[in-house]
Amino acid sequence: MMADLPSTPLLDTVSTPDDLRKLKPDQLRQLADELRTETISAVGTTGGHLGSGLGVVELTTAIHYVFDTPRDRLVWDVGHQCYPHKILTGRRDRIRTLRQGGGLSGFTKRSESEYDPFGAAHSSTSISAALGFAVANKIAGTPGKGIAVIGDGAMSAGMAYEAMNNAEQAGNRLVVILNDNDMSIAPPVGGLSAYLSRIVSSREFLGIRELAKKLARRLPRPFHNAARKTDEFARGMTMGGTLFEELGFYYVGPIDGHNLEHLIPVLENVRDAEEGPILVHVVTKKGKGYAPAEAAADKYHGVQKFDVISGVQTKAPPGPPQYQNVFGAQLVAEAAKDPRICAITAAMPSGTGLDAFAKAYPDRFFDVGIAEQHGVTFAAGLAAQGMRPFCAIYSTFLQRAYDQVVHDVAIQNLPVRFAIDRAGLVGADGATHAGSFDVTYLATLPNFVVMAAADEAELVHMTHTAAQYDTGPIAVRYPRGNGTGVALPEIPQLLEIGKGRVVREGKTVAILSLGTRLEEALKAAETLEAKGLSTTVADLRFAKPLDVDLIRKLLTTHEVAVTIEENSVGGFGAHVLTMASDEGLIDGGLKLRTLRLPDVYQDQDKPEIQYAEAGLDATALVDTVLKALRHNSGGVAEARA
Repeated sequence: MMADLPSTPLLDTVSTPDDLRKLKPDQLRQLADELRTETISAVGTTGGHLGSGLGVVELTTAIHYVFDTPRDRLVWDVGHQCYPHKILTGRRDRIRTLRQGGGLSGFTKRSESEYDPFGAAHSSTSISAALGFAVANKIAGTPGKGIAVIGDGAMSAGMAYEAMNNAEQAGNRLVVILNDNDMSIAPPVGGLSAYLSRIVSSREFLGIRELAKKLARRLPRPFHNAARKTDEFARGMTMGGTLFEELGFYYVGPIDGHNLEHLIPVLENVRDAEEGPILVHVVTKKGKGYAPAEAAADKYHGVQKFDVISGVQTKAPPGPPQYQNVFGAQLVAEAAKDPRICAITAAMPSGTGLDAFAKAYPDRFFDVGIAEQHGVTFAAGLAAQGMRPFCAIYSTFLQRAYDQVVHDVAIQNLPVRFAIDRAGLVGADGATHAGSFDVTYLATLPNFVVMAAADEAELVHMTHTAAQYDTGPIAVRYPRGNGTGVALPEIPQLLEIGKGRVVREGKTVAILSLGTRLEEALKAAETLEAKGLSTTVADLRFAKPLDVDLIRKLLTTHEVAVTIEENSVGGFGAHVLTMASDEGLIDGGLKLRTLRLPDVYQDQDKPEIQYAEAGLDATALVDTVLKALRHNSGGVAEARA
């Protein structure tokens, strides 16, 4: 644990960065220590992302101290490291509501504060957004810089380089701070490096350099080019910035991101520089200043509530296996029988359950980094060469690769298997991570097979079915969290494509469920039966192709039919309505209703509360049926007779 802090809490005097900038430089160390302690205490209460925030405490302090935020627009990439930023920007009094219903978001959010100029939760968007702010101010002739703070992991995504390739237009209004917390591209840092960084970022050095460049331009072209390359090569050899120089950035670094005496003068020089755009390479350590986080393999990236003294996290009571682990285990079993099966993930090996696959079959496992577009097309190439690739990506992240899904997979009808994790609502991560749209955006594509697992046993069957399916692209979606507790099958079934199952027989009401709302559908059926309404419950299994025969039978033999799914409008229910319309089934007075996610972005809360608010629980199902039947009182009387 950290040493005792001085008795006068500086953090109590800082509500906004304007207050912070009133402090003396020699007070910033105390403030940073207090900020780190407050961050640890808050996350211990709420859970959430910890290690990444602890790693940028000093950097957050220095940026707000040096730059004129919010006039200078500060954009945090991903945003999971923003808790110290929120504490310093007027939200300390609400910091213990992080990720709770009605509380602060776990990421940056425009509607939450003027100090969050750009919302984020997905990776590698910060440079593009900061460039937009910088260029807009340049065009308008108004003051203000765009400042992007991006991690080395996020630099694995092509979008970051696309933005950097256009950054020259912003000139000195754009500052990119590369937060290198894995030492993935950083040479050793220390006093000499800090000294060099301070020198090359100084106005004097930049002025001399600019004069030299002007003189060099008067030389014949071969000499001019040689002088330019000599300057870049000299600084690239000593400081590691050749790549960024080639992209048009003036490189400064690497510097110790926890040493405020190094950070402050360099950032001040960068702020005042006329040269630009500038990239500042800062080396930090995840979990810095909190021993349990520093010692953890994942640096306490995401944590449950925990005891601050011991670092022990609150464990959820034991329950059924998580869906991601059920999928991972079954894929390992499939790979044991088929050497053509391989697995691709985009920087989420444990989050998708593929860590077990990576251990068992390292030569057939590929983590492509935060590069979903590449991952999908890479899988398409594998499939075209006869492999059986499984591309395991969260629903919300697969959105980033939709053109590749369409152009590289679907149009060519390649048998890529998509394992779509985190389908449906996801609780504390809120709207940015909700898997709300994948049924809609996949089921609209010709030849695509789209499955949704109702429970963990169904996921086993669907993984097995996908492994055997070579006709074209196929996807299985499943939610975050634990399964329902059903027994896992010893031998998986090969499901017939496009065929559902009836799990409960009735006569008056038909509930057509897709995915894990099946449990709520069965609860609703019990309530309806108690009210005298005989109810059928069907698990359709497939959003595409639809089980037309089963749906037709249910719609023509029941008085009311209700579809339910964990997906937005345009998904399973819309396809059922279209089929019913095409066949003229609605003309006969059938009461058909669709329940799906509402046309809003739902904020974070407990999943059960989110689904209740969305109208996707047993209570909403019962209410929907009763309201439909009230339009036909004779039908109600007949049903209850």
